[in-house]
Amino acid sequence: MQKIRKGDKVVVLTGKDKGRTGEVMQVMPKEDRAVVRGVNVVKRHQRQTQNQEAGIISKEASIHLSNLAIADPKDGKPTRVGFKIEGDKKVRVAKRSGVSIDG
Repeated sequence: MQKIRKGDKVVVLTGKDKGRTGEVMQVMPKEDRAVVRGVNVVKRHQRQTQNQEAGIISKEASIHLSNLAIADPKDGKPTRVGFKIEGDKKVRVAKRSGVSIDG
């Protein structure tokens, strides 16, 4: 089970976007990277295609998972993730507050 998943609210720990929060749009486990909405935005030149115009577009680039931390559900500050077995399910738990992250 992964600590950071699609749809999670995360805080950026280092880099040019340090301290910013956003929602994870995509996780790439093989590369240990994730794409976060509104974070690590880069400008790219786009060639014209049938359905898209040419020009310079801004889009989110991936960021390494080590530079991200889950935002605590209680106060929104960065927290580490632990696991707990509740019934027959393994759920993620915020180490900072002890609150369950899943559902």
